[in-house]
Amino acid sequence: MPAIAQATPSVAALIVAAGRGLRAGSGEPKQYRRLGGRPVLAQALAPFLAELAIARIAVVIGEGDEERYAQAVEGLDAARLTHPVIGGATRQVSVRLGLQALSRDGFEGTVLVHDAARPFVSAALIRDALAALAGEDVAAIPALAVTDTIKRLDDSGRIAETPPRDRLVSVQTPQAFRLAPLLAAHEAAAGQGLHGFTDDAALMEWAGHPVTTFAGDPANIKLTHPQDFRERDRMDSRPLVTRVGTGYDVHAFGPGDHVWLGGVKIDHDRGVVAHSDGDVALHALTDALLGALAEGDIGTHFPPSDPQWRGAASWRFLAFAAERVRARGGRIDHLDLTIICEAPKVGPHRDAIRAAIAAATGVTPGKVAIKATTSEQMGFTGRREGLAALATATIRLPEED
Repeated sequence: MPAIAQATPSVAALIVAAGRGLRAGSGEPKQYRRLGGRPVLAQALAPFLAELAIARIAVVIGEGDEERYAQAVEGLDAARLTHPVIGGATRQVSVRLGLQALSRDGFEGTVLVHDAARPFVSAALIRDALAALAGEDVAAIPALAVTDTIKRLDDSGRIAETPPRDRLVSVQTPQAFRLAPLLAAHEAAAGQGLHGFTDDAALMEWAGHPVTTFAGDPANIKLTHPQDFRERDRMDSRPLVTRVGTGYDVHAFGPGDHVWLGGVKIDHDRGVVAHSDGDVALHALTDALLGALAEGDIGTHFPPSDPQWRGAASWRFLAFAAERVRARGGRIDHLDLTIICEAPKVGPHRDAIRAAIAAATGVTPGKVAIKATTSEQMGFTGRREGLAALATATIRLPEED
């Protein structure tokens, strides 16, 4: 599998859920409110739990919220969830306490810091955050170009400055950091009595560390005000209609010592001839999702004539298609895949393939079905000249006029 798609002890996520959410109105803290029938915190956690690269996930909660937390995570796969950390009076304090808890447990690697109030984070954005720290950088954050003109006011409320819009960005979470320098910056700021940092990137800037950016996601909104919940409830209340798409892909065998199937690298005595990594399973699933959306096919969005996709990992194509479903207010109900080949054997890798597909699409493995068959030695697959895959995607989209 891709390097960032395998669980490693050096990757953790820290979900900040200790705030009271006063701007969101009265009632439960916003991270425990239900949206679309599920707690906001559960929705924020799900993509991190689905990401195979993340070895452990720590959640920072407010004092007295232990029961709320237990109810919110009920039914989730809690194998990688650490015991919840009790946070402090500010986000900055809560993050520091969470980092200290990870450090005490012996963690030393990359940590993704994410706000529980962003429940629409995608698998693709999480993977982009991890990929952004694949080199020597110590901090990377998702950023979006500012489309509105921004004004800076003076003390009297008059316009003091209009900064150039092309140099401005808004930032999101998850933000990716090496734990050691981030924790050192937090502890140094606390030691100097500095408590006004609104995000961890600002604190790293203060500590003198360069912060790089990667593309954010407009759908990754933060629930802040009552209208944010009302708008999401309005979107969720629109009638959803079921749509079904199918996909098919085939690749010929060629020189090599492995094939990619469903996001899993499988040893084999042949490779495949392909522009990307040649994963017929993920290509078929991508086309199935795009077909259900009526948004073309994989070649429309990732043409083989474009050199940037040479050797590309096919989970990126599938994650893109899954994001298109969510961007249109839809849901993925089920993914059904049939792999056709004489060899390699699929059965021993079935669970790993289901998990990889679930991670790429942001669904649970229970929504992914994998089947395999041979061609009884007939046709090109039967002659071991290549392999093929058939896929069906069942989704729901808001009803259109």
